[in-house]
Amino acid sequence: MKLGAKAWINDWLEGLGRISQLLREVLQSAFTHRLDGSYFINQIYFIGVKSQSVVLITGAFTGMVLAAQTYFQFHKVKMDTATLAVVGVSMCSELGPVLTALMVAGRVGAAMAAELGTMRVTEQVDALRTLAAHPVDYLVVPRFLATLVAMPLLTAESIVVGIAAGYAVGVQLLQIDPTYLWHNMLRYTDPNEVVAGLTKATIFGGIIAIIGCYKGMSCGEGAEGVGKATTEAVVYSSISILIVNFFLTLALNRILE
Repeated sequence: MKLGAKAWINDWLEGLGRISQLLREVLQSAFTHRLDGSYFINQIYFIGVKSQSVVLITGAFTGMVLAAQTYFQFHKVKMDTATLAVVGVSMCSELGPVLTALMVAGRVGAAMAAELGTMRVTEQVDALRTLAAHPVDYLVVPRFLATLVAMPLLTAESIVVGIAAGYAVGVQLLQIDPTYLWHNMLRYTDPNEVVAGLTKATIFGGIIAIIGCYKGMSCGEGAEGVGKATTEAVVYSSISILIVNFFLTLALNRILE
């Protein structure tokens, strides 16, 4: 049992070291090599534009259910007009970036791992090396930078739609006074909450891209290896997002307070 735990820890540390090395190569390449503009735009379209539907639906219904649940509790103490303030703070700093990142990890992270894993299994990655094209420069960097650009934009959309949906539920269904509802939201939602949420979204984007690309580039042979890499990319990205979010919340609150 002890040997199994030790082996698991060693494998985990080895994987963390390889991901860190890949991240170093990506950052170095991003500043020293010319980026393929057309491929970069294609990745932004795939990651950002095609993820809008799932992100907007998630943001809208999160804002709606949060507004309803907050109202049911606040109504007991006659604080109905503070409902949207809770929605605003929650969507800006926590639920907006975290749920957006989880949705993007499920869609984009899996796609990255599957695509790069298939390229590795079919020896397309090796073919790039024979053509003197570094796979990290050509395959990983555009995906990494595109995710960094797309994630804050998707998160901003999720925040706006979530607050708007919460406002609509509060006014139309729960019959809360719209003027005080909106006024309290603006009063208690600090701009630093938005800054914190977008900062988190950018970091989460980097996590999704680097884990998805690493799993794809290091997957095992055959269809089983690609499937395992795809599953691990989603699971590890989601867990990493939730863990990192806790430490980012503590750090950003100290910095922005």
